[in-house]
Amino acid sequence: MENLDKEARSAEGLSIGYGRPHQDGAVLDLFTDWVHRTPDAPALIDGDQVHSYAELDRLADTVAEALRGKVGPGDLLGVCLDHSVSLAAVTLAAAKLGAVHLPLGPRPGERRLRAVAEQLRPACLVGAPDLLPPGGERLPLDLPTGGVVAALAPGGQVRVPAGTHYAVLTSGSTGTPKAVAVTEPALGALLHWYRELTGLGPGERHSLLIGVAFDPHVLELWAGLTSGAALVVAPEAVRWDTGALTDWWRDAGVTVSILPTPLAEPVLGRPWPAGLALRHLVIGGDRLRRAPGPDVTATVHNAYGPAEATVTTTTHTMAPGGDHGAGAPPIGLPIDGAVLLVTDEDGRPVPRGTAGELRIGGRGLAAGYLDPELTARRFVDAPAGVVGTDRVYRTGDRVVMRPDGVLEFHGRLDDQVKVSGVRIEPAEVETAFERDPAVRRAVVAAEQTPTGGVRLLAFVQAEGGADPAALLDAVRPWLPEQAVPSVVRLVERFPLDANGKVDRQALLADASAADRGEEALTGEGSTLVERTVLKLCRELIGRADLGPEDNFLAAGGNSLAAARFLEALENEYGVRLRAPLVLRQPDLGAVARLVEERVAALAATA
Repeated sequence: MENLDKEARSAEGLSIGYGRPHQDGAVLDLFTDWVHRTPDAPALIDGDQVHSYAELDRLADTVAEALRGKVGPGDLLGVCLDHSVSLAAVTLAAAKLGAVHLPLGPRPGERRLRAVAEQLRPACLVGAPDLLPPGGERLPLDLPTGGVVAALAPGGQVRVPAGTHYAVLTSGSTGTPKAVAVTEPALGALLHWYRELTGLGPGERHSLLIGVAFDPHVLELWAGLTSGAALVVAPEAVRWDTGALTDWWRDAGVTVSILPTPLAEPVLGRPWPAGLALRHLVIGGDRLRRAPGPDVTATVHNAYGPAEATVTTTTHTMAPGGDHGAGAPPIGLPIDGAVLLVTDEDGRPVPRGTAGELRIGGRGLAAGYLDPELTARRFVDAPAGVVGTDRVYRTGDRVVMRPDGVLEFHGRLDDQVKVSGVRIEPAEVETAFERDPAVRRAVVAAEQTPTGGVRLLAFVQAEGGADPAALLDAVRPWLPEQAVPSVVRLVERFPLDANGKVDRQALLADASAADRGEEALTGEGSTLVERTVLKLCRELIGRADLGPEDNFLAAGGNSLAAARFLEALENEYGVRLRAPLVLRQPDLGAVARLVEERVAALAATA
């Protein structure tokens, strides 16, 4: 510690930051300890179903015993389940077997799942029988949700670094997902810090809400199970409707929650509900553009961290009722055990106040990718004078370290973009289109929408007669929801810039001009409400050609766009609609009529 202080003092003025000394923490052993100490305490609550620590432990033992001898230490165990007691039991069983947990989510896409199976060759995939790739031995698992099987594959999997606890997929520039390997010491240290930050413990209730394939899910699941708290499974509606989310927080007595940034922003933008037990709200995944208002009664943490550094690397904490200033909150200071430096192109730390690339080292650094060559490119030696880490991860993020050590996020240095909080490599999306033999080349570009989000546009050179809608349908099974472009445009050629590369800005400018022309042809709707619905959906989805006959989901709307749509309708008309009802409407014209009916009913009771 003394040497660290000396080095830190000698580096004053440079963009180098050190978190407090970390404390190691166990993972599975802590869960087992709570099983012995509080066997009857609730471990997972799913609606009316309450599962105790002892019951969850028995379910995990049942799964582990069924897989013992077939799945062992260091084997990849892919999990294709949604939030449920079965998901928690299988995750615990993987830890009991010493296997590497690979969360893939309940609907990873048939072709994407097949690609994972072929490239990573996991020893076992767990999920619904009709979801898993054909072939191999299938073993039914005795779990409460029923219909869950383990699909076993003979050896030959990709080598996993020693000590890996879990692996998670991120978007890959080579056109295939990258698998990040995280060790138990890194996860254990993160969990210790998080429990201390939030005060999570017995009697507390932590949300289980983050998408299973998104790495913060690992944090929320293990944070609950290692603290003696109860995990509370979020109903589907909360991912679409901020009103349903805050109602659920209240009704379920949630005290600590994690939200993706695009869902958190509308929550912070409306009056804070009374009667919430929520003490801590952690927000992450994208640049936060809104600080909590003075009426917010929870402590809000703006968190930043790539999967390559175990979920969270920095936090900026905003206490209840404070004046947090205008503009985007910073991403804050390093968490315990983290080493941060802002560097120039040669990897040298720059003076504070100067923009550069963020590089991360320290306790939370991942073991690397399940690809040694890629690991060598992105995990590099720490520069001279930096202590506490011998290697750092190049994030590709542009940041500024202020004189007080606080980091501000200034965007990406490369083409990688974030859509709804998920990092997307355009090359992966382009590769999905180019799997079709009729497609000669695809170029994917990102642009800001009027509401502050990001949409992807695909520009495709294809053989004659190609149908943009069919091309879009063909790539959906290969990609996560956030990576599916909003629009596919057929082009005869690609404009080039001065360096001979495809000029994406020129493509976007041409698309914008075409959108304006299509909007003029589409018309503005037959009623004021219909015109408003069309305007909102065009902005949220990024489709200027939308008309009353278009369906919200089929036109490219997703869960986060729906949440913002419902929020905008409530602000505009004072009516609060539930997402499932709106999304069941056949087209946007029907949505407009539903709004008109609710407005009329509201007026009649006034």
